[in-house]
Amino acid sequence: MIGRLRGIILEKQPPLMLLEVQGVGYEIQLPMTCFCQLPDLGQEAIIFTQFVVREDSQLLYGFNDKQERALFRELIKVNGVGPKLALGILSGMSAHQFVGAVEKEEITTLIRLPGVGKKTAERLVVEMKDRFKSLHGDLFSNRGDIPSLAEPAKVSDADIEAEAVSALVTLGYKPQEASRLVNKIAKTGVDCETLIRDALRSAL
Repeated sequence: MIGRLRGIILEKQPPLMLLEVQGVGYEIQLPMTCFCQLPDLGQEAIIFTQFVVREDSQLLYGFNDKQERALFRELIKVNGVGPKLALGILSGMSAHQFVGAVEKEEITTLIRLPGVGKKTAERLVVEMKDRFKSLHGDLFSNRGDIPSLAEPAKVSDADIEAEAVSALVTLGYKPQEASRLVNKIAKTGVDCETLIRDALRSAL
């Protein structure tokens, strides 16, 4: 099982990154809360990973620390929550925010996450409360807003918005909803990662 990778970032296309490790390129999907913390292209990164095997695919998910990975692992154990939905949940809010929403039983907040309906939100509250007891570290500490370390955009605003919409669809939003969220907060000169992050925040 691949649990940790250390290498050079070759490509960044939210929510996917390509990490070169000793000549081998690993495609890794990250929650946007983790993606926005990545160093620039060409820089070294250490990623904690979860390898997920399905009948028709083998996917690698990445996280900046073990606590975020631990939460992802617990999420995919919940009935009806697969890796794609777990990725969307952790992109829509930080680990700390998710823990707070579950502890306070904020069903309305959870429903705003991509792909989460009322039944799933209620199931998350019931099942995750018990799972939190086995999680340790800084998961319960508020680390504040996560800054974007993206390079300045070198493409048109229209292309950036289209890429942001595509990323939101990958995270579980329907195309129409993804376009609405991006159009609502789109600004001239904003890079793709910031646009995606702000769109996710506006949905909550």
